[in-house]
Amino acid sequence: MKLQLIRNATLKLSYAGRSILIDPYFAPRHSLPSYTGKSANPLTDLPLSMEEILQGVELVIVSHLHTDHFDSVAKQRVPKHLPLICQPGDEATIAAEGFADVEPLEGELVWQGITITRREGSHGLGPVLEKMGSVMGLTLAAPGEPLIYWAGDTVLYPPVLETVERVVPDVIVSHSCGALWDGDLIVMDAAETIELCRSVPEATVVAVHMEALDHATVSRAHLREAAHSAGIGLSRLLIPADGAVIDLPAHRKR
Repeated sequence: MKLQLIRNATLKLSYAGRSILIDPYFAPRHSLPSYTGKSANPLTDLPLSMEEILQGVELVIVSHLHTDHFDSVAKQRVPKHLPLICQPGDEATIAAEGFADVEPLEGELVWQGITITRREGSHGLGPVLEKMGSVMGLTLAAPGEPLIYWAGDTVLYPPVLETVERVVPDVIVSHSCGALWDGDLIVMDAAETIELCRSVPEATVVAVHMEALDHATVSRAHLREAAHSAGIGLSRLLIPADGAVIDLPAHRKR
């Protein structure tokens, strides 16, 4: 299995012999408005050309419709014939963009031998949720492959901890930039990422969604320092740069 961080939450997975693209965000640097007044977004360019990113992709997953997860450029450039999985309620909006094979992930589905299961997430807590709307995480499982829990745009709250306790994933992908909206935390910050690592000591945590948006409060360096202070080794908490490819064992650890 290979996991490549493209930028922000955009991942390209080579899993069970298939190529999966998650949350494509292709906007050029500084082409979209600021969230905080600090800088136009995104803060960085794509590390690869869109042609390279899309090469070989067989399935697209869109967790929710915020522009930093599925932007206008991605809507234009992602091939419309590819199967696309989304959260329930988003399928009509995506289909209206011309995508021909859109399936909402209600619970569990099997695609090309890969079991994809929807998991709960909360894009903040309290009143901010009215602005953020619904999101989803998911797990990926296939024979001979590590079980992946992609948490998505969520804070660390009881359903996430219940998921990792019940599923016991081999790999957890966390969104760890500590983004704030009107002062409220809307994805995990450094402290929550460390707590997540401690909740499943045998799992490898891959922290993404960092250094791409101007409402983030946690940098890669900050998270590395927090992990060091907490005694979490960087072999257990991976913090990839944009474009980096992570090789993970092609078998489950248990």
